[in-house]
Amino acid sequence: MITNDVLRSIRYMLDLSDNKVVELVKQADPDFALDKTEVQAFLKKDEDEGYAECSDAVLARFLDGLVYHYRGRDESLPPRPFEKRVSNNLVLKKLRVAFELKDVDMHQAFADAGFPVSKPELSALFRQPDHKNYRACGDQLLRNFLKGLTLRVRGRS
Repeated sequence: MITNDVLRSIRYMLDLSDNKVVELVKQADPDFALDKTEVQAFLKKDEDEGYAECSDAVLARFLDGLVYHYRGRDESLPPRPFEKRVSNNLVLKKLRVAFELKDVDMHQAFADAGFPVSKPELSALFRQPDHKNYRACGDQLLRNFLKGLTLRVRGRS
């Protein structure tokens, strides 16, 4: 899925301001340069003037910032390196950690979006890529998870 779409979806789900997005990125990596105007450019539609593509580096730091915001940072551990490539599976994994979602919660989010997923399908998404039962998360699957999670967080309207 396009990183801009992921950022847009999560921002809408949590009703985050541009400044809050910058704050979350800074929480993950205080040395990373990002300002409000860049965030606004990431949130524009592809065809709009001033659109900018959100890099994997920005999305990785934003997702880590969400985890730190909701779960806290363990100061006893050394900082984890940031992912160079953000896959759909990684987005699922980071959201699962940030919101402390169990398998039941994940299944419910998919079901709420009208896209039920079986237990083996779900567990395959969280396996290591070199595992024989690993399954890459497709754009449609991630889109439906974000939709279901949004319904859960924001409520049905």
